[in-house]
Parts: sequence; structure tokens; C-alpha cells
Amino acid sequence: MGAIDSFEDLECWKTCTELRRYIIDIVKKFPTEEKYELTSQMRRSSRSTTHNIAEGYGRFHFKENVRFCRMSKGSLMELQDQFITSLDEKYITQEEYDFAKKLISKSVKILNGYIKYLRSAESKPRYVSDVEDSYILQQPATNNN
Repeated sequence: MGAIDSFEDLECWKTCTELRRYIIDIVKKFPTEEKYELTSQMRRSSRSTTHNIAEGYGRFHFKENVRFCRMSKGSLMELQDQFITSLDEKYITQEEYDFAKKLISKSVKILNGYIKYLRSAESKPRYVSDVEDSYILQQPATNNN
């Protein structure tokens, strides 16, 4: 894994972006009467997944980052339910549902890994500093006087 210079480098953000882009395409075929209902909800949920990862990253504190990642997971579960509704309403095919479920599952697994990393990094004697918009893990300064 290379350096993380931005939230855009995070695998969890990349997989949620892939899911968001899939939703952009799939909701185009939903009926017009769903424009301000299910279509809008799915767009907002999918955007929330990436927005929360980005916002958590920008907080530069492990606990806050985890909190926003957990909100992103909540949005992923909301999307799962919205895809079930879409299938029930026959707006999507079983194959489209299965693909969405696979993307959601992949996103959740990667996000869980990132949360696990953040929790373990938090417990180590390190701190995160903001240098050129990058996460840089540094050992605490010691006083050798």
C-alpha cells in the first residue's frame, strides 16, 4: 500500500465511490414518480458513504474518523435496504440487485478493515499531525536533556 495523501487514496472511499457511480446509472431507469422518493434517497445514501469517509479523514482524530466511518456503514446498510425495495418494486433485476449487494458487501468489509486500523493506531503511542494535508504518523517527541 502506498502513501495516503488524501481521502481519495483510501480503499474504502474508492469502493464506496464505485458503488455511488453504479447507483447514478441504475436509478436513471426508475419511474418518474420515484424521482423525489427512492431515487433521491438512494443518491443521498450513496453520497453519504463517501462524504462521511472524507469528513472523518479531515478530522485528523482517530475517534472522530471512526465515528464518521460508522456513519458511512449506516448509509451502506440503508442502501442495502433501498436495493431490496427496488427489487421488490421491480425497478431492478435480480442480477442488478446481486451486483449491488456484492458492491455493498465489499465496501463494508473494506470499511471495517479501515475502522480496525484506526482503532489499533489510536491505541499506539503516536499522534496524527496535519502536514501538507497528509496523515503522517510520528513518534512522540522525547526530551533527551
